[in-house]
Amino acid sequence: MRVPVRRAVVMTAAVVALLLAVLLSLAVGARAIAPSAVLDALLHGGHSDSAEVVREMRVPRTVIGLMVGAALALAGTVLQGITRNPIADPGILGISQGASVGVVTAIAFAGVHTLTGYVWYAFVGAALASVAVYAIAASGRGGATPVKLALGGAAINALLVSVTTAILTTKASALDEFRFWQVGSIAGRDSEVVGQIWPFLLVGVVLVLAVARGLDALALGEDVAKGLGQNVAAVRIVGGLGATVLTGAGVAAAGPIAFIGLAVPHIARAVVGSDHRWVLPMAALLGPVMLLVSDAVGRIVFPPSEVPAGVMTALIGVPFLVALVRRKVVAA
Repeated sequence: MRVPVRRAVVMTAAVVALLLAVLLSLAVGARAIAPSAVLDALLHGGHSDSAEVVREMRVPRTVIGLMVGAALALAGTVLQGITRNPIADPGILGISQGASVGVVTAIAFAGVHTLTGYVWYAFVGAALASVAVYAIAASGRGGATPVKLALGGAAINALLVSVTTAILTTKASALDEFRFWQVGSIAGRDSEVVGQIWPFLLVGVVLVLAVARGLDALALGEDVAKGLGQNVAAVRIVGGLGATVLTGAGVAAAGPIAFIGLAVPHIARAVVGSDHRWVLPMAALLGPVMLLVSDAVGRIVFPPSEVPAGVMTALIGVPFLVALVRRKVVAA
């Protein structure tokens, strides 16, 4: 099968998988709802108890899952591209931990106790952490090289972990509330959160799509990228800014959900190749699939309790990455 045809086929399959994941997310839970009832609630405005559950509780949760899954997957793809590090994920620049500091500060010192209030503090914390990492990496000779970005991110991440721990040990009352956010979940989110984060997600998507060609050139090496007319510094700055906006918004809305930003880019490359004009859209489709399926499985494994999506993404995602490593298709 020719490459363009194959890519079109797998993209279509990914779209179908996403639609099925959305239906699963709307149908599965403490109360199982038949797919026909879900469609009736969405298309015909049914007024049964099941229809109210779908519209008032599961639709906002599913929309958040779509947005956060796409955001983290796109951010991971771009970060792996600009750092040329196959194990990079949204935590590599300290973004997730920056968001954590923002949330724990809001709880402990600003008296913020609602999810819609956490969003802004988490986003600011993520942005400041990313700026600090880039400022460290850009100083000195050579500018913001992949190694300096990784080392700067590790240093800032360690510092922010210490700050978070210090606040929690001196403000014990904040521990339980912060722990609920820190575990990573899309449960309990409402349409107000969707309204707060979608503009940032739109800006982030535009920024990362703008550097798709630059990421392809950068994968060949900095010298080759410059020879092809790419401004390497601009690609890294624009791509890093896009990844920061996407990660900040995603983590602010759902907490630091692990593994999507690490695993999904490799899965996307395995099925569509290394061209980022295809990898980025595929990652945007597969990220929500992984998150929504993980969330749905977490609702049914130990009923009536739920396992948070952040736990399930790792349990479901690890076998995918192990299989890819064994097949030697994980791209650098």
